[in-house]
Amino acid sequence: MIQSKIKTALLALSVSIMAISMIVLPEQSFKASISGLNMWWEVVFPSLFPFFVISELLIGFGVVRFLGVLLEPLMRPLFRVPGVGGFTWAMGLASGNPAGAKLTARLRQEKQISQIEAERLVAFTNSSSPLFLFGAVAVGFFHNPTLGFIFALSHYAGNIVVGLLMRFHGSSAEKKIAKSNKQFILKEALKALHATRIQNNKPIGKLLGDAVISSIQTLLMIGGFIILFSVMNKLLFLLHITTFLGTILNSILSTIHYSENLSIPIISGFFEMTLGSQMISQVEHTPLLQQVIVTSFILGFGGFSVQAQVASILAQTDIRFKPFVIARIFHGFISAIITLLIWNPFYKHFLSSKETYKMVINMGEMNKDWWQHMFNWLEIYGPLITIAGIILYILVYAKKMTKLN
Repeated sequence: MIQSKIKTALLALSVSIMAISMIVLPEQSFKASISGLNMWWEVVFPSLFPFFVISELLIGFGVVRFLGVLLEPLMRPLFRVPGVGGFTWAMGLASGNPAGAKLTARLRQEKQISQIEAERLVAFTNSSSPLFLFGAVAVGFFHNPTLGFIFALSHYAGNIVVGLLMRFHGSSAEKKIAKSNKQFILKEALKALHATRIQNNKPIGKLLGDAVISSIQTLLMIGGFIILFSVMNKLLFLLHITTFLGTILNSILSTIHYSENLSIPIISGFFEMTLGSQMISQVEHTPLLQQVIVTSFILGFGGFSVQAQVASILAQTDIRFKPFVIARIFHGFISAIITLLIWNPFYKHFLSSKETYKMVINMGEMNKDWWQHMFNWLEIYGPLITIAGIILYILVYAKKMTKLN
């Protein structure tokens, strides 16, 4: 009872301090919110919206169940999740955070996976997209396209390791799934596809409208969290709370012989990984290896902003949030360790050969041009896609409300 009252008092005090800070520092709060809004407006919405809509349609038409039956022999022995987890994993990897949580919650609502399976699945299907790792972090922040391979390898390999570890999560008494006859697996998959489409007997227009509404509602929630944590991060820095936490982290960094200049960027990365990664890349008089290792940890951890987005999505189901947080901590440390292990053989020795160096640099320059082109394209057309999506949402939602009334 006392702990509950203390928790209530601390939460009320924290929110009050943030509210007063926004009143006292309105200009800085406004600029921080604009920065978060631009990120959502130009990149997050246009890059995630198509994936979310297509995913909803694939689930509705039974394609996910079809793939689930085909992928069952792979996903079940490795990660102890149904085959539909393979689709969630692939979509989460391609579109980035928090697509894995969105699809996992959707599958749980459809009762295609159990609660324990959903907790295992969401733990390793949330990751940064290749566009973010190569385009934003490697090229945009570090100005070194070759580092994109390091970040991607450590990040995605770390996710696989987390998935293998999370297979032990849950009751050992979990009922075993009967093995399918491999000779007729395609036949079973086609049956599942047809059965799902018949069961979900909605017109295509209705299915598309529901997909648009669900996707944009999720994206609006994501945008709210991005703006909120952008403002919080800025206020914590202005109130010197980030600096205070950084002094505590300095003792840990000095113990492992890491530059103390990384402390404040790490604290910022705990709240918002994009800002943290950018600040880490700008730290001077620090070995590149230390910067890359710390950035890999931040990317694996995801930041409280992404975790809050996932928590909000999972709150719509019975999927517990605690296993996801533990998995993010594991992912951060595992990605950092993988970066350390592959640094010398991959980044230094692999590039020591002149022929290899030229090949990788040329590949890196091509990637740099491609990623830069993608970001330039999003800056120009991303807001138009966002506006079109919101207008479409308003029209579909208004039509739906008109029918209900």
